[in-house]
Amino acid sequence: MANEEREHIVIPGEDGEENLFEVLLQIDGSTTPTGHSYILLVPAGEGEEDEEEEQEVYPFRIVEKGEGEDDLELYPLETDEEWEMIEETLNALQDEE
Repeated sequence: MANEEREHIVIPGEDGEENLFEVLLQIDGSTTPTGHSYILLVPAGEGEEDEEEEQEVYPFRIVEKGEGEDDLELYPLETDEEWEMIEETLNALQDEE
């Protein structure tokens, strides 16, 4: 993934500032036991210098609210099943690298 161009997403913070994240992975709901789609985000620019450095990953459940690319709502994971699925996905992703 060294020179791969990642998609970016902006999430407004509680204080109104915009936080820029890179999309690490998007998981289609048709492939999950919950039927929900998920997105894994990392802060933009984090870990670019050192690929071996551990990154903070922010997982969210996605709900599409319209036709546009920007018509998404993000929700925190709520169940143990969701957390376990995301953890397994991250472990598999790390094993591939």
